[in-house]
Amino acid sequence: MVLEINKVSKQFGGITALSEVSFSIRQGEILGLIGPNGAGKTTMFNMITAMLPPTSGEILLTKQKINGLKPHEITEKGICRTFQNIRLFPEMTVLENVMMGTHCRNTSGVWSSVFRTKSQKQEEQKINQKASELLGKVNLLEEQETVAKNLAYGQQRRLEIARALASDPTLLLLDEPAAGMNERETEELHELIMRIQEMGITVLLIEHDMPLVMKTCDRIVVLNFGKKIAEGEPKAIQNNPEVIEAYLGSEGDDDIA
Repeated sequence: MVLEINKVSKQFGGITALSEVSFSIRQGEILGLIGPNGAGKTTMFNMITAMLPPTSGEILLTKQKINGLKPHEITEKGICRTFQNIRLFPEMTVLENVMMGTHCRNTSGVWSSVFRTKSQKQEEQKINQKASELLGKVNLLEEQETVAKNLAYGQQRRLEIARALASDPTLLLLDEPAAGMNERETEELHELIMRIQEMGITVLLIEHDMPLVMKTCDRIVVLNFGKKIAEGEPKAIQNNPEVIEAYLGSEGDDDIA
């Protein structure tokens, strides 16, 4: 197991956002985390990445407890994420944005950077090469000198994923990456996620686009009102009466896609 969530709860004052949620992710798997708005999905992401502390429960990365670590320590341990709202450096070029993602793996110190030592120049060259390779994987190599804010929306989404990949994650968390995308962009996103899996990276995906979830994910965990109501393969989830009711508010419907 790469990640294990053991009876994790989160309370904000008198409001329970998550209540004793448990699930795990296997190495190389794409796991979908779905549910209606307000189900607690992003809260779970925020706890995994140490942006919020859990009220109770344990979060384990390769059997090691990561509760209490700081966000940069989580990144160093191999977890990286994207956000619902795109968070790029808009005035930087596409290439520079991806290079920023390597920061947690860089070894050059302040003095070697100031004096431009041989080792610092070699590291910078490697970073540049790595960033270019990642841009190739997300089909943005031709736009590497473009200022990020001038990219189309779908391209900005792919750039954010490339920057996350630059940190060499073992686990990549994608928070609604298809939000705002058209059909063509969504298909490109599906192909990109499958390529990421082929790279050996485990993926945890929050997404409201059910057709994308159903054809991309190996397994799916469903949250509703802060509780896990279902877990299983896409077909089983698609036909689960409790999941259908959570999404459509009626047990008479039989397909959440």
